[in-house]
Amino acid sequence: MRTVSVSDLSSVEEIIKSCDICNVGMVDSSGVPYVLPMNFGYKEGVIYLHSAQEGSSVSMLEVNPNVCITFCSNTKLVWQNEEVACSYRMRCESAICHGKVVFEEDFDEKVKALNIIMSQYSSREFNYSDPSVNNVKIWKVAIDKHSAKKFGVPGEKASVFTKK
Repeated sequence: MRTVSVSDLSSVEEIIKSCDICNVGMVDSSGVPYVLPMNFGYKEGVIYLHSAQEGSSVSMLEVNPNVCITFCSNTKLVWQNEEVACSYRMRCESAICHGKVVFEEDFDEKVKALNIIMSQYSSREFNYSDPSVNNVKIWKVAIDKHSAKKFGVPGEKASVFTKK
């Protein structure tokens, strides 16, 4: 089973849009990594996230806005020989995106961002109260760099079996 690199943005976007959560990596002022699983929205090269107005992650990002956001989709355990541990592999697709967090403060732009986030999970339209918009921190991350891989891709002559 092979790992295949994917470089085009459209493939990265497909992976992003197929996920329910992402993992956002940042560093604290001492250089210690900090990773949060978060829900998100994506539109036109920008990842939208939200959080409370204050907290550890917001404090870190105010000092260093650089983030690495990872996505993993279509996970499935596969193997070529059920008796051979080394033949087991996770088949999946992953994307890694780098960028800088910019906090959105404009009320109308925050509503747009919330709609983008909600459209990742529902086709419904939502209304937001003024306090809910005012009390949320919106993170916008324009993707500066991206990469993606497909893991566990069977070779042309491989026989792959999956767990039932």
